[in-house]
Amino acid sequence: MSEPICKVCVIGAGTMGAGIAAQVANAGVPVLLLDIVRDEANRNAVAEGAVAKLLKTDPAPFMSKRAAKLVETGNIDDHLDRIAECDWVIEAIVERLDLKQALYARIEAAKRPGTAVSSNTSTIPLGQLVEGRSDQFRRDFLITHFFNPPRYMRLIEVVAGPDSDPELVARVSDFADRSLGKTVVPAHDTPGFIANRVGTYWLAVAINAAMDQGLTVEEADQIGGKPMGVPKTGIFGLVDLVGIDLMPLLSKSLTSTLSQGDPYFDTVRPLPLVDRMIAEGYTGRKGKGGFYRLDRSNGGKVKQSIDLKTGEYHDSRKPASLPSGADRDLGKLLGVKGKVGEYAWTVLSHVLSYAAMLVPEAADDIVAIDDAMKLGYNWKFGPFELVDRIGAAKLVERLKAEGRTVPALLEQVGSGSFYRVEGGKRQYFGLDGAYHDIVRPDGVLMLEDIKRAGEPLAKTGSAALWDVGDGVACIEFTGKMNALDGEVMKLIQQAIPIVKDRFKALVIYNDGSHFSAGANLGLALFALNIAAYGEVQTLVVAGQQALKALKYAPFPVVAAPAGMALGGGCEIVLHADAVQAHAETYIGLVETGVGLIPGWGGNGEMIDRWQQSGQLPKGPMPAVAKVFETVSTATVSKSAAEAKELMFLRAKDGITMNRSRLLADAKAKALSLVDGYTPPAPPEFKLPGASGRLALRMAAEGFHKRGIATDYDLVVSDSLAEVLTGGEADLVDTVKEADLLKLEVKGFMTRVRDSRTVARIEQMLETGKPLRN
Repeated sequence: MSEPICKVCVIGAGTMGAGIAAQVANAGVPVLLLDIVRDEANRNAVAEGAVAKLLKTDPAPFMSKRAAKLVETGNIDDHLDRIAECDWVIEAIVERLDLKQALYARIEAAKRPGTAVSSNTSTIPLGQLVEGRSDQFRRDFLITHFFNPPRYMRLIEVVAGPDSDPELVARVSDFADRSLGKTVVPAHDTPGFIANRVGTYWLAVAINAAMDQGLTVEEADQIGGKPMGVPKTGIFGLVDLVGIDLMPLLSKSLTSTLSQGDPYFDTVRPLPLVDRMIAEGYTGRKGKGGFYRLDRSNGGKVKQSIDLKTGEYHDSRKPASLPSGADRDLGKLLGVKGKVGEYAWTVLSHVLSYAAMLVPEAADDIVAIDDAMKLGYNWKFGPFELVDRIGAAKLVERLKAEGRTVPALLEQVGSGSFYRVEGGKRQYFGLDGAYHDIVRPDGVLMLEDIKRAGEPLAKTGSAALWDVGDGVACIEFTGKMNALDGEVMKLIQQAIPIVKDRFKALVIYNDGSHFSAGANLGLALFALNIAAYGEVQTLVVAGQQALKALKYAPFPVVAAPAGMALGGGCEIVLHADAVQAHAETYIGLVETGVGLIPGWGGNGEMIDRWQQSGQLPKGPMPAVAKVFETVSTATVSKSAAEAKELMFLRAKDGITMNRSRLLADAKAKALSLVDGYTPPAPPEFKLPGASGRLALRMAAEGFHKRGIATDYDLVVSDSLAEVLTGGEADLVDTVKEADLLKLEVKGFMTRVRDSRTVARIEQMLETGKPLRN
């Protein structure tokens, strides 16, 4: 492959362009962000304003404030010649062909031959974009369609033209994959590419059907949401999220470029309600509301929804529950009599048939279409996975019974399925009528593939141990939200002798959305309600023993968190020799939020990290104060980069941008530690004792007076302070790790006996929100 991409230029500092620039910076790559001149007094004002807005946006486009420093701003009149410094130029200006073509003429005059140029367009064919450009420009050009917001949406559709240099396309795709964390889906140069082609059709069908069949927005979102694997926003909630004013723009774009006869034209109709909403500023969450809104007229926040017939708002009403099993079984959902089954069939039959028509027009195979919808629209299942859940033969039978056209691909698969497992490998049905292995990109290792091909080395009710190859074993958590309990601790203790005897290293990883949400609070609450305090203490001690066994094991242990790693999940990470974290890792010791303190050794690990960091003044108090500030406020990092700033991760710990590459990277890190490995020595602490505890108490009381800390927060933080300062230890005493663990148990058990802690746990389980008692 040719030279790596070391600097990027993004032209267009709107929402998408600025967001793309931020993600490039998140990858640690310098980026030049340019836009037009609107203010002669400050010619870079547009780009500068975009970066300032990014720094205030929530959820944050930047993974850390440091990343923002990698974005250099400018304007296309004064600084376009600087694209000669860049290896990739991304155009993200307004969707007007004339403006894009004029810009490309200027880019061509300034760029180096071989510098990649791509458009973020989602509506204009590549062939039209490069009209009038040189052969060299055509070789250097492609489309890279990001999804909004660029930091969080994993999909990028890459469209190469007939003249595009395959090596250049591969270089950009590899950078998008490894550095930007994207899943690259090759798409054909067809209107809307893949995700927006299917997604726009889906939303149009679903909205029209809801109006035609007399459903409320809540009913449509219930039927067309969770049962079909659609995110919790549902259909109308999703349109509110992306912006109702985008609906007519997307419709206009597709109708102007699609071939006549495409089923999308059947969905296009006047929507007076939508036109009125847009005219009155009801454009969704970015406006005054949309299909849903919050009524704040009486000083409260009452969720309301719009009546699709009258256009009037009313308090939102939860629809009747779906029949038993219909929320999990598409066959049962489609079989429900009345509006539930009718609406589900209307949406699914049209959308799945449409998706089947698009192979090979929009994509080479079904996998590309499924990946695009799962990654671009957050569907749990792709269209062809949904067909398999219904049964292709049943779908075809019902389509024929209604006299509807059946796509050739649905006919071709017959009574078979689009996906199957053969010889431990997942395969997909191809246009040639044969099944083909789904081949992972080089450097991608997924635990699901290993599990499909073999059996665990050991297993308990909440965890399993797997052989991931090359002498590395992997502990996987398997409970709901990967919560931690005694079965996890049991598996850890079982795994250590197995790994010692048969393997070189151990990785702690799972394919789930979250590494671990922490200890199983449901089990804890059950034990507390029957006053089984002995059982609770046994679990606390067992957790300490298991995590210290990991820490002092005679082989390297690497934790590979992604998503949430909270409470006990964070403590497991803290005890690993090294960490390879996904960039989107949200890590923290959050126990105080439910009236507890960290009890599995996390306090000592955090103190030791800060004391060893060299970032603080010497003495026993600075590190303790840092840890107290972080833990007492239940601070959670908003990225792996921020986790380093909070010391949940160390400077030497690795960060993987692409979630699919995390296990392979963690495995490589573990193997790199094998030669000459020796376990760490147990730390010893100099802690501030009673005087330090008083100082922490005064700090907490200051928060209390400002209304930041509640009455019970003071009590919980005092238990935390007792552990962090060494309990009864004097300033001159040395506190051993074992002593700190005993203090943790004492403080933890004191708190679980308090009814106010029980109340906090109950509310967290019921609502997912902390109780501020």
